[in-house]
Order: sequence, then structure tokens, then C-alpha cells
Amino acid sequence: MARWLRPLVGALLLLEGAAALSFLHHRYEELVQALFRVQSQCPYVTRIYSIGRSVEGRHLYVLEFSDYPGIHEPLEPEFKYVGNMHGNEVLGRELLLQLSEFLCEEYRRGNERITRLIHDTRIHIMPSMNPDGYEVAAKQGPDSNGYLTGRNNANGVDLNRNFPDLNTLMYYSREISGPNHHIPLPDNWKSQVEPETLAVIQWISSYNFVLSANLHGGAVVANYPYDKSQDQRFRSHRRTVNTPTPDDKLFQKLAKTYSYAHSWMHRGWNCGDYFADGITNGASWYSLSKGMQDFNYLYTNCFEITLELSCNKFPPEEDLERQWMANREALVAFIEEVHQGIKGMVSDENNNGIAGAVISVQGISHDVTSGDMGDYFRLLLPGTYTVTASAEGYQPLTVTTTVGPAAPSLVHFQLKQEVVRKPAERKASGTRMNNKALQKKVVPRATRRGTQR
Repeated sequence: MARWLRPLVGALLLLEGAAALSFLHHRYEELVQALFRVQSQCPYVTRIYSIGRSVEGRHLYVLEFSDYPGIHEPLEPEFKYVGNMHGNEVLGRELLLQLSEFLCEEYRRGNERITRLIHDTRIHIMPSMNPDGYEVAAKQGPDSNGYLTGRNNANGVDLNRNFPDLNTLMYYSREISGPNHHIPLPDNWKSQVEPETLAVIQWISSYNFVLSANLHGGAVVANYPYDKSQDQRFRSHRRTVNTPTPDDKLFQKLAKTYSYAHSWMHRGWNCGDYFADGITNGASWYSLSKGMQDFNYLYTNCFEITLELSCNKFPPEEDLERQWMANREALVAFIEEVHQGIKGMVSDENNNGIAGAVISVQGISHDVTSGDMGDYFRLLLPGTYTVTASAEGYQPLTVTTTVGPAAPSLVHFQLKQEVVRKPAERKASGTRMNNKALQKKVVPRATRRGTQR
């Protein structure tokens, strides 16, 4: 099917019985009421939970959609949307409220596409990561809102510059052939982040998210990792150095899925800027340090992109309906992207799930790990791949699999325990190693000490 036809076909599937929605800006109390109203209308497929509180004590609420709310079902991927990270960039906040109402209403109407999406995906929607900043911006309103008013949290901190800087650790690690995935956090990281950032880090550490987007404003483009350039000379705001991840082609495809399903993002010319296909590598636009997008990719299994959705950070209410219609199909189509690549169970010989097993794809130097139940999800483009599952205490297993353009391929791994050698065997092996070592040239002590960094 031609690329331009897909958004049209998808949109037609959503038009039938589309709900009449109210297009208003929601202050914190109104946002909470809207979320609980959706939950009361769809009690069997929704759940509301808080991941923590803001500086001023406002809950960071999440609305979950699932056929079994509150439960992770094996082989069902976890997806999240995060809005309003910058308090004065408000369109994402309103779009996620509209999306929540829409999913609920269409599920009640029996919309086949939405029903399948909710049954096959665990969807988490956080309309506002920065409710304190929003209240500051909302007091001025859309007509007189300053470009930076309300952007930061109540402590004056930009939350998208507040995550631990794993990029620098990754770039250094790469120079010594170290990993660029699941990078450990610095020992003192909790003392360096804001309450909202801490809550999000603990949240994404508790759920095995597979795909995500965070929603911003001030431009119209789908931005993908890396956000931070490796070249540390380019620290100024507008220097550009394309800095791709090992999954660059996949990220481009994810970004294009949103831009081409959006009414005008894919055209490229927006807000005085031009982005081919409506997408950009983050560092190619400008280098950003300590951002949430890169942190997701480097610390968890989650692939996240950043969606810049409007030239006007605080659009007037009369523009909200037009913006919703422009983004509705894109918001749904992007969730559906979580169902691609490969997924499966990693288990032992007794069919017990193995948590934390490493899934490696030959030729892509970025691994994912299995969740608590032993299930894993690896987003991949169509093609043939050599995949290895490994876990401590088990023999690794390698298979070759083909990924199609539609549903993910099921690839299960049953790992055998490593054979534990008897003490006599270990002693004999150690003797052989020692004899072999004696034949080598002895390295001076000072040199040995200098090489062990």
C-alpha cells in the first residue's frame, strides 16, 4: 500500500462513530476530573495511578488502558505517552486527554481497531509531567504567555535537561568497546534530579516499556535519538552534528510513521523551519544534554522519540479541535508501531521464565533484556536477523529469524544451564593454563599495573 494511503485508510477506520469531544484547556483540577471521568466510563479497561508528586505536591497521574488493567500479560508490550514536560508547551497535554476520551468512547462503541489495540497493548498515558509549570503558564493564558513562562518546574529546573547524563558515559564506554545499553546510573544520581524526574526514572524502571513518545511544542517535527552530540566541542544551542544510534533506520521509520500520519508534519516546512519528511535526528537539529529521550534508550528497553506538535506553545482553545484532528490518526498509528520486530519468552528447561536475559541482534550493538516474567520485545525493521539470548548461569542460544512487515515474529528461547565442572577438572584446567602462561614473556610489573584501567 502506498505510504500516503495508509494514514487515510487508518483515519477512515476511526471516523465511524467518532465521539464529540470538548476542546478546552484544563487546569490541574480539571485534568484530574477528566481522567477520572474516563476511568468511570470505561472501568473494565482503565486504571488511574500516580507515579509520584511534583515539587508543589500535585500528583503525576497516569491513565492506563488494557483488557487487564494493572496486570502485565506475558508477550503484551507496554507503551507510554508523556505530555507537558515543559509546562508552557500545552498542546500535548490536551491531545492526550482527548486521546484518552477517544479510546474509551471508541472501545464502548465497538470500534474494531481500537478494541484490538487495547486488548493487545498495555497503554500508559501521562498528560502532564510538569503540572506546576503548567499552572504558571496557564495564569497568563495563551494570549500573553511568555516563551519561557512556566517552562520549568517549581524549582526553576528544565526537566528535559535533568536526567543523568548517560550519553557521556556511553561515548566514553564506546571508545573502550563497552556497552551502549542499560548503562548503570551514577551513585549520587538521586541528589541531582528533581522530584518529577525521580518519579519518571522510578516509573520506567518498574515497567518494561517498549515504545514511547514525549510531546512538546514550539516546532512541528518528529525528533529521534541521539539528542546529544558525541563531539563535545559543539555545546552551543544551534550547532548541528548528526549523531545516530545503532537503531537509526528503525528510529527514522518510527518518526516517519507519526509525521506521515499527521496532517501536515510530513510536508517539512513548518514554523519557519524545514525538516525532510518532517523528522530529524535530535543532535542534527541541536545538541541537548541530559534529555529524557536518550535516557530511555540508554537505560531501559524503551525506544522513545520526541514529538514537537505546534508552532504555538500555548495555542488558543479555538485551535484545539483542528490540532486534534491533525494528530488523532498519528497518535493511534504510533501506538501500533509497538507491534513489530520480534518477541518471545526466555525460559529454562523447566519452562520457568528467566528475567534479565540479554537479547542481542547481530550487527546492531544495542541489546534489550527480558522482563520479570521472562518475556522480551525487540523492535526491528523487516529483514532476516541472527539473534542470541544469554543469561548468567545458562548456555547462550542463537537462532536466525525473519521479521515481516506486519505482526511481530514469535521467537522463544529455552536455555540450558551451564555444566558445572567438578573440582578435579577445574584444577587440571588451571594447571594447563598456568603452564601455558609460564611460556609467555613476563610483563614488567609497572607495565601490568598501567594496563589495568
